[in-house]
Amino acid sequence: MRRLILTVLASALPLSLAIAGNDGYIPLEQRLDRMQMQQTGLDQLSPAQLHLLNRLLSEEQSSQIATAKAQGSREAAAGKPLARDREPVTSRIVGPVRGWSTGQVLALENGQHWRVLQGELFLRKPVDDPQVHLAPSNMGAWYLQMPGQNQRAKVERID
Repeated sequence: MRRLILTVLASALPLSLAIAGNDGYIPLEQRLDRMQMQQTGLDQLSPAQLHLLNRLLSEEQSSQIATAKAQGSREAAAGKPLARDREPVTSRIVGPVRGWSTGQVLALENGQHWRVLQGELFLRKPVDDPQVHLAPSNMGAWYLQMPGQNQRAKVERID
């Protein structure tokens, strides 16, 4: 039972910290009221055990924060959009375009390259350097659309 409680508490820490926007660890006895301490059995711990539990959770939190920062640095170094870089992009596809299909890589005027993951567009006539708009969705995906066209493509940035 204690192992389950520790697992739940440890997994809830990053979420609670992200919501609070606080990088510092808050000890359990400050986060939980008396009833919650009793319901979880944490009131049964000795002061030394509670101190150890807080230290272990604090170290776990610090490790997760360091991992997240390192992941963000790797993505930034690779030129990929970070989770926080969710601003829409407007640019032009370089050269004449007759449309796109799954697997096709589109080179944009701003130097970015995007691969079509899903969706197709076929134009009757080629369009030179058409403007496109890329927008993030709520679930982390990106969608590319040409103004005046209903079809859009699910894309991923590859550079």
